[in-house]
Amino acid sequence: MTNETAITLELTVIDPELCAELRSYPEGEERQDFAINAMRIGALALRQAQGRIDAELVRAEGEQLMQNMAQKLSEHQDKTTQQISSTLKEYFDPNSGRFDQRVQRLISKDGELERLIMGQIGGDGSELARTLTAHVGKDSPLMQILNPDANSGIINSLTKATEQTLSDQRKRILNEFSLDNPEGALSRLVKELKKNNDDIIGEFSLDREDSALSRLIGQVERAQQQISNEFSLDDEGSALARMRQQLMDVFNAQSKENRDFQAEIRERLAEMTARREESNRSTRHGLEFEDAVFDFINERCQKAGNVASRTGNIAGNIGRSRVGDVVIEMGPEHIAAGTYVVAEAKEDKSYTLSKARQELDTARKNRGAQIGLFVMSKSTAPESWEPFSRYGSDIIIVWGKDDPISDVVFDAGLSVAIALCVRSKAHNDEAGADFEAIEAAIRVIEQQIKTLEEIDKAARRITELGSGIRKNAEKMIETLRSQVEVLNDKVIELHQIFENAGAGIAVAA
Repeated sequence: MTNETAITLELTVIDPELCAELRSYPEGEERQDFAINAMRIGALALRQAQGRIDAELVRAEGEQLMQNMAQKLSEHQDKTTQQISSTLKEYFDPNSGRFDQRVQRLISKDGELERLIMGQIGGDGSELARTLTAHVGKDSPLMQILNPDANSGIINSLTKATEQTLSDQRKRILNEFSLDNPEGALSRLVKELKKNNDDIIGEFSLDREDSALSRLIGQVERAQQQISNEFSLDDEGSALARMRQQLMDVFNAQSKENRDFQAEIRERLAEMTARREESNRSTRHGLEFEDAVFDFINERCQKAGNVASRTGNIAGNIGRSRVGDVVIEMGPEHIAAGTYVVAEAKEDKSYTLSKARQELDTARKNRGAQIGLFVMSKSTAPESWEPFSRYGSDIIIVWGKDDPISDVVFDAGLSVAIALCVRSKAHNDEAGADFEAIEAAIRVIEQQIKTLEEIDKAARRITELGSGIRKNAEKMIETLRSQVEVLNDKVIELHQIFENAGAGIAVAA
């Protein structure tokens, strides 16, 4: 069964700096763990950079989402207004409205009303005929109300009410269709035709589910409920709830990535610090800077088959001069056997580059060495000093005994010094091309060490920026929550307005 969480890679590393660092660890599990940690830190740094882009994208998408939501609300309001107008027109349109057609069938010649009246009373001069003429005749108040050309007509009134606020609309409709108003058109019509117009009354009765008024109220209630549901946080399927959940998911994921990144960085730094502390407890704990430099050089020389000797207390070739703290002799099996590297360790703020080069020149002559290595303590080195620099046969590095990153610089300095010993040992033109390659590698090492210093500084800044990103994300979450609460309050207000509108229509019925 294949492990889906593991990936097998076969890599060929040609970068000189990486090769040197990898070779500093024993081949096997320790070297593999170091390579995996290095890849993980790089991947996390890239992921963090992408996270900032995602945060900007989420902010832009959030603003676009709020604009789209406002547009949808406006469109829904227009659609609701059109539906109400269409429903009212279906019943009260002077040309095709059901209400007008029904009235025409009642009052037209040989219509239902005429046949009923003639069957019951008969005669044009009857009291009922005069009453009907007064109430439903050409100049009657009812016909004036039903006249679409009259300014006070019901169609014109409903059109104006639709364009005005919901409160004005409800007041006009109640005034014309309320049974509490004895002068209203509906009250007069009900009084005169109560016994014979059950169908008309039924259209305005809430007891019948298929009546016009019941359907109108039902449509208003459904529209109101739909709007309320879309803006309710109690319904997980509502548009507002989904929007809030999506925003919260995005910000929670971003916050989790930032926390994971910071945890990984702290874990890696803790591991590096632990390794450094372990090293201090073993061979260099409590030693002076010169002793620490010798221990570092001696450890590398033993692995490479070279010999390192303490010479700081031994007089050299120049009278009683003791300049030159450590002398490295190439081993008998080395290609540059018989050559020497002298190392000078200093933890002194008074040293300049010129003074350091002069002391290296004296040290090489005093110890009979071909190459000089000057190691300045990082705690006392001027800020203008590069971590690695080379001047002909002299190499100057800045090293901190408690800084694991600078160990790479020390290893690079030793490697370059040994390479220069090889060049100094050679005397034939055939090996000239190889020395050109060595010279090129030295130049690459110098550049890569500068890059490493920048990466170290950037890693420290990333840790500081990670904390700032988290604080900004928390502020954005709080802002979004407050805006969601404002939106909820507005939705509740809209919900109450629609409820009041529905209650007003029910009272009118």
